[in-house]
Formats: sequence, structure tokens, C-alpha cells
Amino acid sequence: MSMRLPLAAALVVACGALAGAEEPAPQPSPSPAPPAHWQESVQVTATRIPESVREVPAAIDVVTGEDLRDRGASDLRGALALSAGVEVAPGGDGGPASSVPEFWGLKEFDAFLMVVDGVPWGGAFNPALASLDMTNVDRIEVQRGASPVMYGATSFVGVVQVVRRAPGQVVNEASLYGGSYDTGGGALSARLAARERWSSALSADFTRQGFKDDRTSFQRGHVLWRSARTGSSDVFRFDVDGTWLRQDPASPHVRQGKTLSTVTPLDANYNPEGAHLDEDRFFLNAGYDRQLSFGAWNTVLSYTHSGQDQLRGFLADVSTTVPNANGFEAEIDTSDLYFDTHLAFTRSQRVRGVLGADYLHGQADAEGSVFSYFVNLDGTGAPGEDQLVPGEERAISDQRNFAGFYAFGEWNPTARLKLEGGLRLNHTEEERGEGEADQGGDAGEAQQGHTRLSGSAALGFTLWERGGDRLRAFAAYKNTFKPAAIDFNLAEGDGEGEGILEPETAQSYEAGLQADLAGGRGRVEVSAFLMDFDNLVVSQAVNGLPALENAGTERFKGVESSLSWRLPASFWLRGTYAWHDARFRDYLTEFDGVPTQLSGKRLEMSAHHLASGAIVRAPARGLLATLEGRYVGERFLNKRNTAPAEGYTVFDASLGWRGARYELRAFGRNLGDRRDPVSESELGDAQYYRMTARRFDVLASLRF
Repeated sequence: MSMRLPLAAALVVACGALAGAEEPAPQPSPSPAPPAHWQESVQVTATRIPESVREVPAAIDVVTGEDLRDRGASDLRGALALSAGVEVAPGGDGGPASSVPEFWGLKEFDAFLMVVDGVPWGGAFNPALASLDMTNVDRIEVQRGASPVMYGATSFVGVVQVVRRAPGQVVNEASLYGGSYDTGGGALSARLAARERWSSALSADFTRQGFKDDRTSFQRGHVLWRSARTGSSDVFRFDVDGTWLRQDPASPHVRQGKTLSTVTPLDANYNPEGAHLDEDRFFLNAGYDRQLSFGAWNTVLSYTHSGQDQLRGFLADVSTTVPNANGFEAEIDTSDLYFDTHLAFTRSQRVRGVLGADYLHGQADAEGSVFSYFVNLDGTGAPGEDQLVPGEERAISDQRNFAGFYAFGEWNPTARLKLEGGLRLNHTEEERGEGEADQGGDAGEAQQGHTRLSGSAALGFTLWERGGDRLRAFAAYKNTFKPAAIDFNLAEGDGEGEGILEPETAQSYEAGLQADLAGGRGRVEVSAFLMDFDNLVVSQAVNGLPALENAGTERFKGVESSLSWRLPASFWLRGTYAWHDARFRDYLTEFDGVPTQLSGKRLEMSAHHLASGAIVRAPARGLLATLEGRYVGERFLNKRNTAPAEGYTVFDASLGWRGARYELRAFGRNLGDRRDPVSESELGDAQYYRMTARRFDVLASLRF
């Protein structure tokens, strides 16, 4: 029975392996396929119309599943490591299984949109990064910049869409791996027997990952069943997805003055004994696609429920005074309902468009309490859960409704020129109650609603073309708004909550050049952006406890570039460089009770310079080898820019062998064992998560 692989896999495997075929006799090596970063990739994120990345006037990368497997990328950080201007910090407040992405110099937990198979992953609240599973990924589409038409009030500086393999494209495969700090796990994917026009596939995996940090690890189990019924002109899809996640969180490192504390050990953990971030997540997704005489009709309906149980704490005072730490415990339930339906008009090659509507509903209920406790400065002596004295029980209830009608059009008046634009009418409503638990979160109830337009306009023009080589320019304008984030930590400031903050708004301008060179062996891209931002939501400590507030106005500008090149003998390389400048323009806030104007100061943790590079050898069969490096330049740890942090470089490498049906790999990550601060906690005041320690892993996989 022949393997049914996606196009990207077929290009890499060349002749297409047969599941059960004997090792063939040696043949002359074909010309190596170009790496996934510049194949003739098709995207749907920017336009909802399947369209070549080369034709879209925007900065978009498409990283295929084969590229992920060639490089051994198993998480979001590894997947996006070679995307220009994108930096993903491991861990963060979401736990060791999570991450903190940065786009356009903005490193905020909700500034970008995560989408999985067309559905916002995290719904109307924050991206659910800790539950993201990379098994059976067909491709990841990375759009830098806002998406104000297709996704409306949910995206500002980037969209990351993970597209998983259709049931008929799933590869029958089993894998096992293990490594440093008692890490281990396995995965199994299989196509199930087809029935009439139905195809389905099942994948399951389990991961246990440990860390050098004291009492830090996570366990994640994931099961996905995908099914599809294919008719003569339509497809019905149905998915069931379940995630079981258990995290033992690490502690961020406290800053004292201009530098990180030397009193607290590097890997000390100040959480209470038994601290946890546990989640059970259930996801249902149904879709219907129908080909019409003028194009296509696509509809998706999904439901997600997440139940979370949290217990955690943070060092509040670097001293032996009792108490010196604050913590909170909470149970958080969220439910999301998402619906989208749209018509794509694609019959004409000169004029195409999309007309659609969507609705996103989110309901969240949190209940818990805050407490204080004592822990030794070396992390020992932390009390257990049964020794804690909880404070007043509090509750938060939040309901959000985002609805929109959108229209988008493309016009190609000539073969060289493309014009496109779109508008969305957004309507958002939010109701929030905060108070004592026995009041069900009804005390201090607040409501807020907004109806407004957002939109974009862009053009692309081919400046020069000869054979397969060409130089193309693009420019775009986007106007975006988004309701402010909410943080369900039950520990906000004065205990009365911050209420509903003002919505964030932004106007951005983009322009760039894209070149295909040397008969398709190389690709170069350079883009620039300018974004003016109002009411950015930032974290702020009030009475030693975390709170969120609007931060006036900011300006983000920068230049991002990438170079990809295919070499002989199945080698390819890629390099990126980005310059970002993210500054406050008008933000008056208080530090220790003193009003301070931050105009002209750089946003904390935003580096001026980002760079990455990789050389990869990934033949269809034979020796596999990768070497990757990522550089993050100097940045400031605080808003007042008085605490500088030096730049750092992290190197990863792998070596292995790929046969007709098996693969063996060894990985080394963070080979230089850099432990620099990579993200700031929004729960612990002036505290920073560090780069995870050097680790080694081995992987064995078998296709059957």
C-alpha cells in the first residue's frame, strides 16, 4: 500500500517511499529539493484563498512538516527559529511547556494570534501555547504583522497558523525518544481503514520533559482523531482533540537594581511544594467545504473546553523576613465557541474575493485565593499545599463575544501588478464580574462594547522577471483593534481588579522586496514596518501583586531580512537578521509612588538586533545533520531602561541517519549552556525566566 504524502514530503523523498517496500538499489541522486522555507508554498492565512506565498503582498513564511522533521523541531520555539524577526522564549508564566513569542519587537502573551486548522487556539482569551502539539503537522504559516480583515479583533503583530495533516495524508509512524533530566516519550500515528468515502486517522503521543531547574517538569498526553468524507464536489471534516497537561512550574529570577540577584541560586524554585499548572483540554472541530461554479464555500464550527487547576508562588522579597513570598491558587474553566463561514470567488484570475462572517464566544470562570508564605533564599523549606493559609476566596467571571462581517478583494489589472484590500465590521461585547467567591464574581460587574471598522490595503508589483527568477515589491496599510487582555490570576493589585481596560488599537505600514534567484536555488526577502500603537496592555505591580493597565502610546519600527539558498549534496542554508526599535511615546506611570514619564524609553525585553542562521543536510536517505544559531541582542530588563542585559547566542545541533522506513537522531540544544534572561514574568514583580539549560536527546522513529 503506497504512502500518501503531502506535496512537501514528496519533494523531499523524491521517488515516494512505499510502506513495506524493500530498500531499492542505489540510483543516481536527483537534484535536492529546495528547503521548505522557499518551496512554491501555498498559504491560506492572509487571504483565506489558497494562494502561493510569492503572490501575496505580505511578509509570510511557510514552514512545512518535512522541514520541521528535517530539523528535528518539536516545539514552537524550534519551528519558528528561522523566521525573520521572530523570537520565541521558552517557558514563561504559562509554565515550562509554554513559550513567549515576540513579533515586531513586542513580546506580550496576547499580542499575536495562534490558529490551529483555522480556529483561534485559545479562543477569545489568550493563545493556549502550553497545549500546542506538533505531531502530524503539515505546515505552519507565519504572517508577520496584523490580520485585521480575516481575523479581526484578535491579532496585532502576527498570526501563526498550524495546519495539521488531513486524514488521508497521515503517515503511519511510531517514535520513541529520551534525554536529559529524565525526559522521555513516544508517539504513534496511523491511518485507519477507509469506509466508502470516509477516511480517518488517529495520533497519540505522551511527553515527559524534565529541566535542570529544581522541581520543574511537565507531562503532556495528546490524542487526535481526524475524519473526512469526500464527495464529488464537497468535503465534510470532523476532529476530536484531547490534551492532558501536568506542569511543575519553575521560578523566575529576581532582579535587584540593575542586575539579576546574586543572592538567589540560578535554578532555585520558590514555588510551594506541590505547585502545579494542570489542564484538561477538549476540542471539537467540524468543517464543510464545497466547490461552486464561481469558487468555494467554506464553513467551520468548533467548541473548546479547558479546565485548569493552579497553585504557584513567587518570591516577593529577597530577604529572610517572614513572609517573603506571595502565591495564589485557582480553578479556571474556559469555554469557546467559534464559527466562520465565507464564500471565495476564484473563477476569474484577474478578480478574486472573499465574503464572510464569523463569531467567537468565550466564557471564563475563575475562583481561588491569594496567600503569603516563607521560603529560604536557596529555595528549600517551601511549605506544602496543606501548610498554606489561603486568604479571602475570590472569583472572576468574564464573557466575551466577538462578531464580524468581512469582505476582501484582489485585482490583477496586469500580470505584474496586484491590488488588494478588505474591510471588516467588528462588534465586540464583554461583561466581567469580580468579587468574593460566594458572590459568584458578580460584585463590581462591568460591561463594555465596541462597534468599529478595521481594514487593510496592499499592492504587489513585479519589478523584474526572467525565467524562474524575479524581483517583486509590496506595500501595505493596516488598521486594527483588539479588546484588552484579562489575566485570571486572582491577585490583581488592590484586590478590586482592574476592571475592563480600554481596547488596543494600531495603524501599521509595511513595505518589502522579495527576490527568487539562481533558477529557484535562492530566495531573499527584505521588509520594513512602522506601527503606532494605542493602549498597549502591560503588566504592573500594585502593592507587590500583579495587575494589568493600558500604557498610553507606543511606536514600533524595524527592518527584517532573510536569505535562503540550496546547495549541492542535499545541503541548504538560511540566515535572518532583524532590527527592531520599540519605544514608548507617551506613557505616564508610577514607580514607588513617583509619577514617571517613559516617553522615548524602549520596551523592556525588546532587543534592537535579532539574527538566526542554519545549515542543514537532509537527504531522502542518508546522513542527517543540522547546525543552528540564534542571536538576541542587548535589551533592557525594565521600562525605565536602567537595567541593561547583554546579548547572547544559542547553538543547537543534531546528527542522525535516515533509512527507507526508519530514522535515528541525536540532538544537542543550547550547547553553550547560556542561561540569559529571555522573558519577563507578568506575575512576579521584576522577575525573569532564563534560557533553559543545555540538554541532549535521542529519537528513533519507524514508518510502517
